[in-house]
Order: sequence, then structure tokens, then C-alpha cells
Amino acid sequence: MKLVLIGPVYPYKGGISHYTGLMYRALSKKHEVHMISYKMQYPKILFKKEQRDYSNDSFKIDETDYLINTANPINWIVAANKINKIKPDAVIIQWWHPYFAPCYKALCIGIKKDIKIIFVCHNVFPHERFPMDRTLAKLVLKEGDGFIVQSSMDQADLQSIKSDAKIRLAVHPTYNAFKLEGMSKETARERINVSEDTKILLFFGFVREYKGLKHLIKAMPKITKEENDIRLFIVGDFGDDKQEYIDLINNNGKDNITVVDGYLPDKEVEKYFAASDLVVLPYESATQSGIVQIAYGFGKPVVATNVGGLPEVVTDGKTGYIANPQDPDDLADKIIRFFNENKAEEFAQEIENEAYRFSWDRMTEHVEGLLGDEA
Repeated sequence: MKLVLIGPVYPYKGGISHYTGLMYRALSKKHEVHMISYKMQYPKILFKKEQRDYSNDSFKIDETDYLINTANPINWIVAANKINKIKPDAVIIQWWHPYFAPCYKALCIGIKKDIKIIFVCHNVFPHERFPMDRTLAKLVLKEGDGFIVQSSMDQADLQSIKSDAKIRLAVHPTYNAFKLEGMSKETARERINVSEDTKILLFFGFVREYKGLKHLIKAMPKITKEENDIRLFIVGDFGDDKQEYIDLINNNGKDNITVVDGYLPDKEVEKYFAASDLVVLPYESATQSGIVQIAYGFGKPVVATNVGGLPEVVTDGKTGYIANPQDPDDLADKIIRFFNENKAEEFAQEIENEAYRFSWDRMTEHVEGLLGDEA
């Protein structure tokens, strides 16, 4: 098939950029894919931090057309016309936030009706809800001919605004692309200056209220009481509420917590995952998370909370443990259990056994199924 893929890609930061680049590579194995990204993704008035990271081009997609200005209506018409000239069988659009609604709505209207439109829904509705978000999502997503969702929660959300939606429920594929050096655990620990005997917990990614980091910090006194020589690494970019977390850390065992603040360039990711024993997602709410799939890419088990689609990808007692949300005691108990029962090797093997379910080849099959090509 001839496909157009729309979404952020290198040098744009973040998990959806990584996802789009890896999806392009997977689809390109079997199909002709044209990658279209943004000339301008977010206006600086809305997103004041640097949006691009040029430090690691391992996610770079050659011949990407940085075409779309998401805030310029004239550009949307030009972009739709250019897509029509390519004459694709389908256009695949990454959807995760209603900010893109005006731009994507105009593109969908401008794209010829015989070209199918597929939305990959990272979130049907945004994590942090706001007035009109449902209306904006419905405005755009009703234009879709098919949808890929990555959790049962998103499937239900989508059906609530488009009851007849043609949906494929596909788990978030694994990220293996951060293994830039094939770093051993020992080497990784040398890089972050931690001894081989120390047990390492990792919280990774943007620090947002819904990710529940405060519950993990509150769990640390109970964890350190039961487990000797254990350390939590918080590796992520804090927002304006950073001081609240620092105060919480100071009151809950700061000697066992290391904060690595700021956006982490792609080339720095490997050492923290390779060095860790257990990745922890103490989320208060979620649809799915690419952090789980980065962890699985390194063969690392996960403790996550029973919210959204996380229990669909973290198999309790096999690839990690599921804890009660907003419950530091239960979170601590699950982490302590992992170390007491020496589950690292067993869980790593289970993660390997699930590799196909989380593969990008499987994602390609879902796309083909939506487009009526089961070959």
C-alpha cells in the first residue's frame, strides 16, 4: 500500500515522536510510506520549553517532509493538497490532544474522500481534562475510517463519541531503540555512580500530578525499612510544582532518593534503565504508557497501578506487579515482594515470552487489518 504517516518525529522530543518514527520503520518494511511532520508543532506561547532535541539522531527518518504548521489555516489547505497529490491509500494520523483539532479537522476535510483516514489514539481525551476537550475530540475523530487504540479505556472513550467506530485494540509496542550501546548493568551503574549491590527503583518521564510520584515517595520509608541499600532514581522533567516534590522527598528519606531533573536526551536514557532493577509507575490515572514499553525493551519488570490500560500490559505476577492506586503502603508491599522473592530473572523471561504481542510487526498487522489487507 501507499501510506502517509502524520505525527511528530525526530528532532521533536517525547514518546509520541519516538513512537511515530518506529511506526514508520515498521510500516516501511512492507509498504511505501511518506512521513509528514510539523514545520511548527506548538506555538511558544503554549509550549515555552524547547520542543526539539538534536542530540541523538537514532530516531531520524530521512526524507521527512516537515510540512504542517498547526496554527496556520492556509498551511492546512496546502498540506491537504500535497497529500492528495501523493495519492495514498490511507493517511495515518497520531492523535493525543485536542489542541490539534482545528488543524486535523481541516486536513480531514481537504483530503479526498477515497483516501482512508486512520487515527492512532494515544489518548482519546487528554490526561489533564479541560472544558470542550470532548467536543473537540469528537469533531475530529468522527472523520476517521478506522482507529487504533491501546487500552480498553480508550476504546470505551472512543465508542462514547463514535459508536460505530472501526477499532483495533493494540497494545503499545516495545521501544528497543534506546539500546544504543547494549550497556551492561555493571557499566550502567558505573556511569551513574551506584554500586552493584544497591537495589535501584526507577521513576522515569515527565513529572505530572496524574503520574502519582508523590505516592512512591511516600512509600519509600516503608521500603527502606524492609530493604537495605535501596535507592529510587527520579529521572524526569518537573513542572512549576517541583518544590512540592522536593519538600516531600526531604520528609521521606531523601538519603535514598536521587533526582535527575530536566528533559533527558535520548542518548542518556539507556544508562538509567540498564542500571535499574525495577521500573515503577505509581499513576493515579492512565490510558497506557510508553514507559512500560521502554522498560520491557530493557527486559526490566514493572510495578504499576491498577488504572487505565496498565493492567493490560503489566501482567500481575508475571511481568511485574499491579498495586492499588494512591496507596503508598500497597505500592511498598509490591516492591518489597519483588526483591524478597527474587523475581528479576523469572519476570525478565516472561517479558521475553510476550515479545510478539508487543512487537511493531504486530502493529503493522493491525494497520493492515483496518485497511482490509490481511496479507
